[in-house]
Amino acid sequence: MRVLMPVPDRDFDITEVAVPWRLLTDAGHRVVFATERAGTRPAGDPRLLRGVLFGQLGAAEEPKRFYEELTRSEEFRTTVGWAELAPENYDGLILPGGHAPGMRQYLGSEVLRRQISRFWALRRPVGAICHGVLVLARARAASDGRSVLADRRTTCLPKYMERSAYLATAWRLGRYYRTYPAYVEDEVRAALDDPARQFARGPRVLAARGTAADDTPAFVVQDGSYLSARWPGDAYLFGRRFRALLEAAPH
Repeated sequence: MRVLMPVPDRDFDITEVAVPWRLLTDAGHRVVFATERAGTRPAGDPRLLRGVLFGQLGAAEEPKRFYEELTRSEEFRTTVGWAELAPENYDGLILPGGHAPGMRQYLGSEVLRRQISRFWALRRPVGAICHGVLVLARARAASDGRSVLADRRTTCLPKYMERSAYLATAWRLGRYYRTYPAYVEDEVRAALDDPARQFARGPRVLAARGTAADDTPAFVVQDGSYLSARWPGDAYLFGRRFRALLEAAPH
């Protein structure tokens, strides 16, 4: 099956893109990358490859290896443009995250939001992780103008995670971990009809990440054909659950 994954030109999260890509392609599915302009060769956040601060806080070794494999793949060299997308040509959609400045191109695109709303209306599997949930929170349904997430259960990057990363690194990196003045969780909650009932923060974690062999620290929320996760530490569980959702969906 064909899964669409929009990304910015630069600064997306290495793990949140490379792990789902690897899990889906290993299962025989095709991931199609979309950038603002067709043919752009995108690049992940370089700090996550070398370590955000003193070699720490970056991606783990296996996701970095997956990313290197991804950069050599045909699909990474032949991206499609956001404006030219035909949502009906895809069986699933994944919206990855990232927090560095280059992400604003993707998170703030009205063109991309309109395309996401069109795909959402097809009721096919949609997965969003971390800042990727913001794209859905900001996308409006053509039927009533509300956020497409208005009546859904969801998670996203929790405020305590975003704030902790910012406070730990601001002395050296400034607002690197604060993509926008508002916290991701606050904006997502504001898009929901009943945030107290619909928003799930998940177990409190700061460092422990899920891996290919251990989902214990990971957390995702599924509501029908929609799957959400909090941060790179959920990427393996997110990728596996999205693959199962995709393969179980009617086609």
